[in-house]
Amino acid sequence: MRLTHGWHVLFLALAQMLAVPASAAPQHVVSLLVCTDEYVFRLLPRERIAALSYLAADRHPVVSTIADQVTGIALIRQNAESVLARHPDLVVTYQGVNQELHALMGAAGVPVLDLPWANSLDDVRIVTHLLGERLGEPVRANALLADMDRKLAAARVTTPSPPVATLIYEPNGYITADGVTNEILKASGLHNAGPDMHQTRLGTVPVEAIVASPPELLILNDSREASPARADMLLGHPALAALEKQSYVARLSLTPLLCPGPWSADAAASFVALGRKVALARRAP
Repeated sequence: MRLTHGWHVLFLALAQMLAVPASAAPQHVVSLLVCTDEYVFRLLPRERIAALSYLAADRHPVVSTIADQVTGIALIRQNAESVLARHPDLVVTYQGVNQELHALMGAAGVPVLDLPWANSLDDVRIVTHLLGERLGEPVRANALLADMDRKLAAARVTTPSPPVATLIYEPNGYITADGVTNEILKASGLHNAGPDMHQTRLGTVPVEAIVASPPELLILNDSREASPARADMLLGHPALAALEKQSYVARLSLTPLLCPGPWSADAAASFVALGRKVALARRAP
């Protein structure tokens, strides 16, 4: 899911949230999407979380960094009956998602917070502050961002030089070309080779294109699934295994990068470690 919003939209949304008095901090919050689950779980004590989306604990595949931590929290589907049964005083979702449900919440008198999508680390800071203020948890929001900054700063200190040409290859042949992931790659001393690859109209890259122009580092998604999915079959293609003579091929869980947020910086340490392995291999006789 990738939504585009200008800085002015983020600024207006933040101004609106700051206008809400601290005494109005919600006590029964429902999150409707896995990416808002990530924020709500980290910013609120459990007793103030009325429900998260069922994807917060899903393992087909794992798409949440908190999948092992949400036991005991109600998990619901994205429908009005499930939401209203939790008696929320705030519903958190993303702008432009499920407008019919949004209208039903309005009719029921339930306030809805529409978060803008974060396309950069600056956006992550704005969204985190925005949600922290609306939930009455600015201290927790600041702590999340401080932790993100520490991880990124640590990555920059140990980055390989020159940057390692890197391609992140995901199920069905999708690649990462921009956004928060691209910024974290750069902070980790890796040069994202994705934008230089010839992509199909769907944003995928055929295996043949990778074989023809292999990157120094090829990162294959290694998500924790209860059972393999057809989308993952491409990542086991024999041609990719054969690339090990030309590229350093590694499997890495990319779950922290699925939803852009402060937790996405968790990937930086792994990126740096892989980049340094490639840098050492460059110097090997």
